[in-house]
Amino acid sequence: MGQEAASYDAIVLGAGGAGLMCAAVAGQRGRRVLLLDHAEAPGKKILISGGGRCNFTNLGAVPERYLSANPHFARSALARYTAADFLALVEKHGIAWHEKTLGQLFCDGSARQVVEMLLAECAAGRVDLRLGQPVEVEHGDGRFRVRHGARSYDAPALVIATGGPSIPKLGATGFAYDLARRFDLKVVEPRPALVPLTLSGEEALFTSLSGVSAEVVASAGKTAFREAALFTHRGLSGPAILQVSSYWRHGEPIAIDFLPDAAPGWLRTTKRAEPRSGLRTQLARRLPERLAEALAARLELAGELANLPDRKLEEAERRLSGWRFVPSGTEGFAKAEVTVGGIATAGLSSQTMEARAMPGLYAIGEAVDVTGWLGGYNFQWAWASGWAAGQAL
Repeated sequence: MGQEAASYDAIVLGAGGAGLMCAAVAGQRGRRVLLLDHAEAPGKKILISGGGRCNFTNLGAVPERYLSANPHFARSALARYTAADFLALVEKHGIAWHEKTLGQLFCDGSARQVVEMLLAECAAGRVDLRLGQPVEVEHGDGRFRVRHGARSYDAPALVIATGGPSIPKLGATGFAYDLARRFDLKVVEPRPALVPLTLSGEEALFTSLSGVSAEVVASAGKTAFREAALFTHRGLSGPAILQVSSYWRHGEPIAIDFLPDAAPGWLRTTKRAEPRSGLRTQLARRLPERLAEALAARLELAGELANLPDRKLEEAERRLSGWRFVPSGTEGFAKAEVTVGGIATAGLSSQTMEARAMPGLYAIGEAVDVTGWLGGYNFQWAWASGWAAGQAL
């Protein structure tokens, strides 16, 4: 690579959540660490998360709330560095926080505080940070040689923390996968996750409800989430939909229970109590007006409940509690918060994140085939996997 390379104990590629955490932990253990990124600034995804307030962890970050080809892989790291551990770090830096629904923790102020905290932790570990240049990697004689712009560096350990391809406008690429494949690590096919779903054909009629939201139970396969769903001009979004999108496969249906609190037989009971009432009126009491109107129109049950046979009402109840949509696709990596898939966990140690077949090579964070639910879970995986690799370097 030309000029003499500066030597380090470890080079971390990617100054996002996982890379910053890993570099800080290793640096504070006395390792000479170089942290590199092609972006001009560190922690870009942290800055836009949680509407700029950073949903930095979740109190319910258990392994069962992560998707992976090996559902047990995340267990060790998550047990050794928990949400409480990260919260202690946040409090040590005097960052005010609050809990929102479902165990989600946010900064009171700005996500920038989390980035500044991680940079301060890196500074405490004397980490060298270099930004804003493309990265090239070579390997030989048990050492990794990395070119960053015009300068070269080498180290016996290299950490891949460059994330997945979601949100390319922030500079996200498939770099981690290309690098992994070069070192004979397998990659589980990446796909967009925590992403809005699109509707087409007959179902595209629902896009006329753009802006309408309701609390529902959305399910894909055996996995269900009770949160808000939002109709958009392209299809479906909102927390419930983003959650099921990670489990959805192309061509499969999703089901939405529009009335999760309705008792079985509610329409037939209503028919006896209010025979002169109509279906649309009843739906409008329980759902936003425009949504009630659209569902009533599709159920094609006009007139008074008294004149509708029970079997028709039973059928309407069944449809409303499991309305099937077959999405035409997703809004893709551009709108996906994270990626499902990535560097296969089979080739990594769950204790250290080190590649079994390539000593000195590590992979952490979103680059790895571990994907959390919406609500701070993916940050907790970044912190936990970064901490595990930082301890092992």
